[in-house]
Amino acid sequence: MPSILVVEDEASLAELLRYNFEAAGFSVRSVASGEEAEVVLQEERFDCLVLDWMLPGVTGIELCR
Repeated sequence: MPSILVVEDEASLAELLRYNFEAAGFSVRSVASGEEAEVVLQEERFDCLVLDWMLPGVTGIELCR
């Protein structure tokens, strides 16, 4: 099953994305900050990353680099 990491600090949007991706057959993991995403990305591999670029702390742009 393809996997997606959703990095989104707005809980309602993260839940909406999770719901729709899971309904489409994806395995979804969600985190709320760039710092959390850095840790998760060192531990796991994902097929896709859905990234909010305007995160507090480590921004999505920094994480993408």
